[in-house]
Amino acid sequence: MFQDITLQDLFNKQHNEPHTVIDVRSPKEYYDATIPGSINIPVFSDDERAEVGTLYKQVGKEAAKERGLAIFSAKLPEFIAAFNQIETPKTVFCWRGGMRSKTAATVLDLMGLEVKRLTGGYRTYRQWIVSMLENPEFKPEVLVLNGNTGSGKTALLKQLSQKGYPVFDLEGMASHRGSIFGQIGLVPSNQKKFESLLVQKMLRYKDAPFVLLEGESKRIGKVTIPEFLYDKKEQGMQLFIDLPLDERVRNILDDYQPWNSPDEYLEAFRLIKKRIHTPIAAEIDYDLQNGNYHNAIKLLLEYYYDPKYEHSAKQYPNGRKIHLQATDTNDALQQIEDELTEAVKK
Repeated sequence: MFQDITLQDLFNKQHNEPHTVIDVRSPKEYYDATIPGSINIPVFSDDERAEVGTLYKQVGKEAAKERGLAIFSAKLPEFIAAFNQIETPKTVFCWRGGMRSKTAATVLDLMGLEVKRLTGGYRTYRQWIVSMLENPEFKPEVLVLNGNTGSGKTALLKQLSQKGYPVFDLEGMASHRGSIFGQIGLVPSNQKKFESLLVQKMLRYKDAPFVLLEGESKRIGKVTIPEFLYDKKEQGMQLFIDLPLDERVRNILDDYQPWNSPDEYLEAFRLIKKRIHTPIAAEIDYDLQNGNYHNAIKLLLEYYYDPKYEHSAKQYPNGRKIHLQATDTNDALQQIEDELTEAVKK
């Protein structure tokens, strides 16, 4: 008979040995939110789940169970084959540790495959995430990479992370670049997915002296930064990166590559067009239509993003601002590392 394990037991297993966590809910549920690192081997497809759910509501529990069993029985060979390919210890879960995970674990056990079931399912995990964010105990100081749009802040954070520095890539967690053009070519995270990734990072760096993150507004795409972290960001030391305008334009072109989605960039621009002086807005519109992206980005920076940035930068007192004049992102990276070395000494 399979064994039920608690969420804490699961965390201990993941920490101590290679372990595979399997979400047996439907693909739509899995995509909406899951335990980070888990894979999806569903008992029901989205349509099958909807069918069984409708039967449950309109006919009753027994009819739904019978139909569910018939659907699952037909796909048993495929289901078992998927589990056979996993060589590490396995734990399954569904929404609340109910019928789907129990059925999956029972069948796998009968086939001689050792598997455990997570007590309480995803709901228990989600409750734990909410409690972690409602009562956060996150002590590291926050150092903020700030600077005009195009200063390469996200790229710099990634390089710093690769060098072993503690980094919260909030835009990466949100799957959004934090601008009106930020979701083009990406699939934005929802709040539940964002919070799961954030708590993972909080646990990883809970004993670090500081964490690095980018100067963001409270909302990034579809998600909102938790109050405690936003407050720590606002109170943290702000490292302002100053790069030449042409260098910033190059950074944006490298990152966004607007020629790959020209219509989407034009559509996004037209959402903010009215906020820009009419002749300039018309020139940007023309440039975007005709592929003159370098000039379009330059005008957007000069007449839209830079004035907004200058206004927001004034809110920070001079005692919490360090300006780094850099020629390019490599120069900026070296200066940031120098500042971090000094911060650690202090």
